[in-house]
Amino acid sequence: MAIRRLSLTELAMVAIILDEEEENRGTQRRYWIHESLRKRKTEGEYWTLYRHLMDDEEKFFSYFRMTSFQFNELLRKIEKHITKRNTQLRDSLSPKEKLAVCLRYLATGDSFRTIAFSYRMGVSSVRRSVFEVSNAIINNMLSEMIPTPTTEQWEKNIEEFWSKWNFPNCLGSIDGKHIVIVAPPNSGSLYFNYKKSFSIVLMALVDANYNFIAVNVGAFGKDSDGGILSKSKLGQAILNNKLNIPASKNFPGTNVSAPCVILGDEAFPLKNYLLRPYPSQQTIADVKKRHFNYRLCRARRVVENAFGILSQKFRIYNRRMHLRPEYAEKIVLTTCILYNYIRRGVIETETATSMQFLPMQNLRHQGGNAVASAFEVRSQFANFFQTVEGQIDWA
Repeated sequence: MAIRRLSLTELAMVAIILDEEEENRGTQRRYWIHESLRKRKTEGEYWTLYRHLMDDEEKFFSYFRMTSFQFNELLRKIEKHITKRNTQLRDSLSPKEKLAVCLRYLATGDSFRTIAFSYRMGVSSVRRSVFEVSNAIINNMLSEMIPTPTTEQWEKNIEEFWSKWNFPNCLGSIDGKHIVIVAPPNSGSLYFNYKKSFSIVLMALVDANYNFIAVNVGAFGKDSDGGILSKSKLGQAILNNKLNIPASKNFPGTNVSAPCVILGDEAFPLKNYLLRPYPSQQTIADVKKRHFNYRLCRARRVVENAFGILSQKFRIYNRRMHLRPEYAEKIVLTTCILYNYIRRGVIETETATSMQFLPMQNLRHQGGNAVASAFEVRSQFANFFQTVEGQIDWA
C-alpha cells in the first residue's frame, strides 16, 4: 500500500491543529512558587522591618496603629484560630505574620495586590489572611470589646455626659456613617446614597469618651438614619426595653424627673428615648430652643468625633473599598472592635473636674414622673437648661 506524502500546506495545517489542541488542554504552571515569593523570609516587608519596629515603640505604633503590648495581647487572643499546619511542600504563614498583614491592610487601605508585592506573598494569601484574622477577631472579641451594657454602665455614661458635656440623663450619642464601596453587581439603587456614591452604613452609639457602645453594620446606603435605627436590632432592643436602660432620673440638683435619652441629629425621629434638635425656624425667635440645640449638638458631636478618630486610625475608610458588601461588613466590624480595644489600652491623662451644683428650685409647669409625649420630653430638657443658665460655669 502506497503512502501518500503530505504537502507543505497540509503539514502546516496539522501543526496549527496540534498547537490549538495543546492550548485547549490548559497551560501548565511554569513554577510552583514564583521566584520573588521564595525570598519572602529574606526580602519581605514583615521579615525585614518587624524586628526593627520592635526596637522603636513610636514607629511600631505608627505602623500597626497599636502598641507592641496590644499587638502581642491581640495575637494571644486569636492565635489558635488562625494557625495552620505546615506541609511537606511548604510552610504555612505564621499567625503573627497574618496579623501584621491584616493590620497593615486596615491601617493603609492599600489593595491586596500592593500588600502582596511588599510582603512577598500571593494575592490570594493576603486576602485569605485578612479575612481569617477578621473572623477570628469578630468571633472572639466582639462580646468583650462591645458588650451589652449593664445598668451600672448606663449610669456611668449618664454621669460622664453630665460632667464632661453638661447634658443630663444622656445615655449616648448616635449617628450613621457611610462606608463607600464599589457598586455591587446587580444591586440596582440599594446601595446608592444621597452623596451619589455606593455605600453601606455604620450606625454607632457612642459614650462620652468616644467609645462604641453598640454598632450596626451593613444597612443599605439608600436608607435614612432613622429608618436604619428602627429596623436594626439596636433600635428594636431600645424600643422593647431589652438593654437594661435605667428608668427616669431626676435632673441634677432638682427633684424633676425625666427619661434617660439618646441624642441624635435631624435625621432621626423625635421619641421619648431619642432627642433631636428643634427645627431651625423655631429657634430664630426662641432663645430657650436655641440654647437647647446648642447643648444637644455639643453633646452629640462625640459620635462625629469617634467617626473621625476611627477614620484616622484606619485609613481604609479614606478609600473606596473594593469588596463585596458582606466582606466590607466584616472589615468595618473588625475596625470597630479594634478601635475599642486600642482605646481601652490608652492611659487617660485628663481627669474629670467635679462640678458643684447650686440648689435649684423646681422647674415651672413640670409634673412628676408622667411624660405625655416626646415633645414634652424635649421641652423638659429645654426648660432645665434655661433654669440652670447662670448657675453653672459651663465648659
